[in-house]
Amino acid sequence: MGQGGLPRLSPVRLVFVCLGNICRSPTAEGVMADLLAREGLADRVAVDSAGTGDWHVGSPPDDRATAAAAGRGIALTSRGRQVTVDDFRTADLLLAMDSRNARDLRALAPDDAAREKVRLLRSFDPASVGTGDLDVPDPYTGDADGFQLVLDQVEAACAGLLEAIRPQL
Repeated sequence: MGQGGLPRLSPVRLVFVCLGNICRSPTAEGVMADLLAREGLADRVAVDSAGTGDWHVGSPPDDRATAAAAGRGIALTSRGRQVTVDDFRTADLLLAMDSRNARDLRALAPDDAAREKVRLLRSFDPASVGTGDLDVPDPYTGDADGFQLVLDQVEAACAGLLEAIRPQL
């Protein structure tokens, strides 16, 4: 529901953000898109991903991230892009993969209302909140196990995120 109890006509817009937009954020975008499709809500929520840096603009997701996701039946199809100020205008939430990404997003935000849209993705996973560790670790310089851990953490957080936004759908 939108304001005043009226039906929400446009989809909820989510942008997942990491550093380079080739590992964690496209994984989160793919996981959330898959979850929404399975729930029959793909037309109610628009998902996207971006990076705070510009190193991988136009690049496909990391091969290791793509392989790990494919092993769980999830497709990663996005291309790297850098977050823009316009994302704060069009998105309902900008979901940072770690505290550094959140800090960088808040610095880029044009005003206080835009800064309010920045949240750590794992803050939607009650089990993660209980540990106090809300960062999704960057697997880029590690081995394949790191990509599996990212998937585990992102799947749990996306499930919690869906439950948090479901009343708006």
